[in-house]
Amino acid sequence: MFEPTYLSSAPGRRSLVRSGAIMLALTAAAWLNDSAYAQQVVPAQSEIGFVSKQMGVPVQGKFTRFEANVSFDPAKPEAANIAFTVDTGSATLGVKESDAELPKADWFNVSKFPKATFQSSSVKKTGANKFEVQGKLTIKGVSSPVVVPVDLSQKGSDAMATGAFPIKRLTFRIGDNEWSDTSMVADEVQVKFRIALSGVGQ
Repeated sequence: MFEPTYLSSAPGRRSLVRSGAIMLALTAAAWLNDSAYAQQVVPAQSEIGFVSKQMGVPVQGKFTRFEANVSFDPAKPEAANIAFTVDTGSATLGVKESDAELPKADWFNVSKFPKATFQSSSVKKTGANKFEVQGKLTIKGVSSPVVVPVDLSQKGSDAMATGAFPIKRLTFRIGDNEWSDTSMVADEVQVKFRIALSGVGQ
């Protein structure tokens, strides 16, 4: 049988073991503190959409499948961590013919880039129930910084985050080749969202 007698005969090692145990406890406590404000997204009440213009006419679309990891305390927004993963193959304009084109290489190139992602880098409060989220948006392998204004309405531990921000589709190579003509499809696209959250701190 193994006898850990070296611990009792080596005070320095006992001290080292105690220090390691303390560090482990502190790390666990910090993790529990950060996790205390991890929210759950309510998919049935949430939506990520977009509005583009084709020949000057607004065209609305949305993504029907996405996941989110949100850790956000309204009292400490600077400690927030927000990440989204969107299934690009779920993009729809509500028109069968158009939807058949979106997964192709000129648009989202779903076979090569099945996911688009957003990762926050900073969050700050800008007013009553208003926040600004800065982060990196990645689509078709291209990453670009974005600034996202967010309005937060809260009732108890439930909250609704809403907002919109512009992106340039050609930055992300959405609409390549013949579709890069901005007189046909405008470069600017408005991304709109409504995200329902549960478990929000007050």
